[in-house]
Amino acid sequence: MKFVVDQQVQDIEMPENLKLNTFLQEFHSNCPHPECGFGFYGFAFGQSPFPVPTVIQQALINNADKGAYAAVPGIPELRDAISKYNKHYFGMDIDPKRIYVGPGTKELIFNLLEILHGTVILPTPAWLGYLPQIRFLKKNYHMLSTRANRKISPNDLRKLALRLQDRQKILILNNPHNPTGLLYDRLELEEIADVCREQNITVISDEIYAQTTYDFPKFVSMGKIYPEGTFVTNGLSKSHAAGGYRLGYVIFPQHAVDLKIQFKKILATEYTAVSTPIQHAAVAGFEISKEIDEYFQVTRNLHQIMGEYTYHALSSIEGVKIIKPDATFYLLADFNAFATDLQNVKINTSQKLSESLIVHPYHTAIVGGDSLVLERTDFSARIAFVDYDGKKVYQNYLDAKPKSLSEREEFVKNNAPKVVLGIKMIQKFFNDVKNNSLKGIMNQKNSLVNPS
Repeated sequence: MKFVVDQQVQDIEMPENLKLNTFLQEFHSNCPHPECGFGFYGFAFGQSPFPVPTVIQQALINNADKGAYAAVPGIPELRDAISKYNKHYFGMDIDPKRIYVGPGTKELIFNLLEILHGTVILPTPAWLGYLPQIRFLKKNYHMLSTRANRKISPNDLRKLALRLQDRQKILILNNPHNPTGLLYDRLELEEIADVCREQNITVISDEIYAQTTYDFPKFVSMGKIYPEGTFVTNGLSKSHAAGGYRLGYVIFPQHAVDLKIQFKKILATEYTAVSTPIQHAAVAGFEISKEIDEYFQVTRNLHQIMGEYTYHALSSIEGVKIIKPDATFYLLADFNAFATDLQNVKINTSQKLSESLIVHPYHTAIVGGDSLVLERTDFSARIAFVDYDGKKVYQNYLDAKPKSLSEREEFVKNNAPKVVLGIKMIQKFFNDVKNNSLKGIMNQKNSLVNPS
């Protein structure tokens, strides 16, 4: 029997980070060189490397017997814990009834796009998961190019909104930002909110990286600035290194009673409720405790140390442009100064750049600009600086916290050698590109990408 796949599904591509991860797993064994055995320098897959906090692990063990379905919006204990968490860390006094729990923020954003009518405004560059969802739901959308500082211009947002005819516009705001690692400050958010009020723009504020803000007091939630028009999403995956737990939450805007009823119908129809043991475990993660506070402080310090090293090391390559990250474990590297040299060796798109860096002798995985909703010919790439043993590095940091710049640099060299060597491989690659030394490598790339 032949099965026919819906065209909407056929038109969706695998997210680039997952596609690259699969590619690495499947094809690195095809490399005939002895050096290929170690694998790759992994700058493509963004996942916090640290262990899940022990209080969450223990809570999951203690609640493994919870086999009953949970309430659709989430168990009351969890919604209450999330409310207190937001008040303590983000200064937002949220009624637990405004909080709905879902299987990750990715799913919750999809659910919000399902129920919200209107045209989506997507700033670029963007996290690679938004656009496939928008397309799958057949939403009208417009890209909003950011300025040289890689942030939204309120004036550009206003001009775009004035051209759109829908009664409602939906801005996806990712803060802190993946892939740049940048943070919008209070004034910038207030200026964006002014335009949103004026132009009737609803905001989906994806704040999953909030706790990774290096100078944490600088983080301000859009839900605090524009509470009447903002849906705030957050969860366990980045702050608690628990992506596999698949638990996120959304805070609804003030007075959105009717909308919550519609949202509840969607959740009940699509997945009934989030795993009950996971919800009970999450309560421990969102409760205010000395252990969780220390965990946040240590992990954000480590992200900052790794980010500073990566920023300075890549910036030292002549021609590479980077804005220093304020948060997350990503930065965006601009390699467009090499565009002519890349084209001379038949690398004409960012996808081909990614493929060329994977093969021997470079063994380096990045996420190219076209996957970040940039032009296919934009040779920018997201660099995730998390390719190290998080459990070991966490303990080494506690044993001897590096203080000076030189100590921090030495800490990275001793604890994240694949990050260090991977950056050297990127430098070697672009040196080879400039010297036109890639000829023998291109055939190998073709055999890897198109195996017989």
